[in-house]
Amino acid sequence: MSEVRLETQALTRHFGALMAVQEIDFKLTAGARHALIGPNGAGKTTFINLLTGVLSPTGGRVLLAGNDITATAQAERVKRGIARTFQINRLFRGLSVLENVYISVAERIGAASGMLAPAGRRRDVIDEAMALLDMLKLSGDARRRVSELPYGRQRLIELAIALGLKPAVLLLDEPAAGVPSAENHIILDAIERLPAEIAVLIIEHDMDVVFRFAERVTVMVGGAIFAEGTPREIEANPEVRAVYLGEATPGERGRAAHV
Repeated sequence: MSEVRLETQALTRHFGALMAVQEIDFKLTAGARHALIGPNGAGKTTFINLLTGVLSPTGGRVLLAGNDITATAQAERVKRGIARTFQINRLFRGLSVLENVYISVAERIGAASGMLAPAGRRRDVIDEAMALLDMLKLSGDARRRVSELPYGRQRLIELAIALGLKPAVLLLDEPAAGVPSAENHIILDAIERLPAEIAVLIIEHDMDVVFRFAERVTVMVGGAIFAEGTPREIEANPEVRAVYLGEATPGERGRAAHV
């Protein structure tokens, strides 16, 4: 059995009377390619914020490699191996592509405080940053400002920054959001080239992206896990189709169906 990298046990978060996440038991194993889907308001973003420490749970636990990190701060979780990209990128648009990735690598190895300039002079850091850019086919843009690049390539830079942290777990929040459909393949090709040992969880609305990427899919509805299975099982599940078509009954919405 594959090593469990990230696990939640009865993870719960409510905002007053609103139960945003309800007692979620979830496991992400080493090398996983897992997708998290669900209608708007399903609780997906709240769940990811609980995993990364942006939010604290009302109840339950978060475990990283078997260690309880429920009370661990967001920055410490990054150091322990959880990296994340966002639906809207958070890049330093006035800096070069290389400078953005350099900062990530330097932060990971503790060299950021000694930088005299955004792209400092550590040859080892530069070499590692360039290797990441080469893997994502961005090395030709290394010296260009982020603001000069098309949005699809900016999303790749964000992915390079996340990989610069050498994560054990990578959470991708709609990595193709805002990217023209004709350029989606750039993002998907990059995701498929990710190191095999990284556990990857992707939140995505585009089902073409989900079915190309995922080996396993979890469906959230109303803050709870509604169904889980392989992409083929999820696609064939009539209850999942009903949820996406808005035809599910209240009883169906409240019942977890593990395919």
